[in-house]
Amino acid sequence: MRRLFPVPLPSSSSPAEPSDTSDSPDPSEDRTWELEELAEAYAYPEAAAVVAGSGDGTGPRAWLRANMVSSLDGAAHHDGRSQPLSSATDMRVFGTLRGLADAVVVGAETVRQEGYRPARAREAFAARRAALGQGPAPVIAIVSAGLDLDFTLPLFREPLVPTIVLTGADAPAERVAAARAAGAEVLVAGEGRRVDPALVPRMLAARGLTRLLTEGGPRLLGQFAAAGVLDELCLTLAPLVAGGTATRIVNGPGMPVPERFVLASLLEEGGFLFSRYHRI
Repeated sequence: MRRLFPVPLPSSSSPAEPSDTSDSPDPSEDRTWELEELAEAYAYPEAAAVVAGSGDGTGPRAWLRANMVSSLDGAAHHDGRSQPLSSATDMRVFGTLRGLADAVVVGAETVRQEGYRPARAREAFAARRAALGQGPAPVIAIVSAGLDLDFTLPLFREPLVPTIVLTGADAPAERVAAARAAGAEVLVAGEGRRVDPALVPRMLAARGLTRLLTEGGPRLLGQFAAAGVLDELCLTLAPLVAGGTATRIVNGPGMPVPERFVLASLLEEGGFLFSRYHRI
């Protein structure tokens, strides 16, 4: 892996100004990055994630980042799953992003399609998480209006930290009861049978979960984007052409005006591009 942007500065500007970081790895060199390097490269903006106020000044505001993979021709998946578009390095980035997050926010369809399991504690991130006051592993937070979920799965029965389910006020009462009986915390994040995407990060932030990572799917990501609460997009562009009729990574309501993002960083490995974009 090598960094393409931002372009690394020379270690020193002149022979008379030796650098005290001469032993540090060169980020522009094509090599395997250690997990600590990846964690630094993908660290959440401290002010935005921890101490920033919400838009109305009523409390902490979460920083919501998305992590998605896309083929060269815009497919978000192949045969219903994102794994065929991934790579070993992409999975290391995936694991790093999880290792930094307070909560992983995911749609019910993605839980079913991808066979979600509880997040696990990883020794490589234990010290960093402890220093930031985070739990041993991120919470899995599922957005589901109908609660059509299998509550016998390990995601509910065997999580290291309790799974959260966000649903609407009129969700089927028997499904709400089943979720709670399985050990999940159920949060009402919308009126009727609808989940309000703008409420999701706000409600999680109220529980101290301010560093949020959403892994989709495309419909949920589209809802977050349309609601104006997507702060960052981590996009892996795979050097593959998938064809077919797969959706794009964002598949939701149209936006009156396209929202502008700025490139924060760009890494490359084996033809895969790993980009980070921040909302302006």
